[in-house]
Parts: sequence; C-alpha cells; structure tokens
Amino acid sequence: MRVLLDENVPEPLHAVLARLLRPRHEVDHVAAIAWRGKKDVPLLRDARRRGYAAFVTNDVSQYDDPDECDAIRRSGLHHVTYQLPASGLDGLALASAALCASLRALVDELDVAGSQRLARIRSFRAGTRRYEITDPATRPPSNYWR
Repeated sequence: MRVLLDENVPEPLHAVLARLLRPRHEVDHVAAIAWRGKKDVPLLRDARRRGYAAFVTNDVSQYDDPDECDAIRRSGLHHVTYQLPASGLDGLALASAALCASLRALVDELDVAGSQRLARIRSFRAGTRRYEITDPATRPPSNYWR
C-alpha cells in the first residue's frame, strides 16, 4: 500500500514511518514529492491518481469542511487522522509516539479492507508518565550491588 503523509506531519517522522512500514508499504511525505502548499481538495484527488491508498494528517478539521469532506469521500483514500495532544515539543513527542506505535498495524488492516476507511489514531495523554525511576540506594535491582 502507498501511504501519503500530509505536510502537517513532521517531516522527520517520514524516515521513521517509512522504516517501520517497509518492505510491505511505501510512505511518502508531500514535501518529498513537491506538493507542499497544495490545497487539500486537489491534493486528495491527485494522491488517488498517483496510486496512494491512504492519507495521514493531523488536520481533523477536514471533516468540518463540506468541500474537504466530499473530497475525502470522492478520493476513496483511507483517511487517517491524529491529534497533537499538547503544544510544543511535548505534543510532537506524544503524537509521534502514537503514530509510531499504531501505524504498522493500522496500515496492515487498511491494506485488506475492501473499501475506504476513516481512522483516528488515539493520542498518548499529556502528563501521563510512561517511565519509572528507581533509586538504587533504596530499591536496588537484584545483583546491582555485587
């Protein structure tokens, strides 16, 4: 399956997502194919003509615009959205983690879908610790002080 990343998907993620999805799927970023600045309605039409099957964007407001919503429907592309759950680098980190954690399974599922699907990637929550810190002086792991 060919996947197109919208220009609002951070460009550095392109290489990571391409690596995660290869060799079964191909991933391009609109900047890499010289489509930066192209409006959504013609972009979706042209993406379908170029053989893309899925479009990934964090522009969830496309569903609020009747013309863009119609363009999504007419394109037949699987439309994948995600949100930035916080601003700045924290939001970028959380959104990147959600994309990296879910896109492989999602694209595999979309690849066998018989028709267009709309998908929303759930974000990791801001403020939720995803790590654990231990003080080895008070709670050492076994064999730490050998």
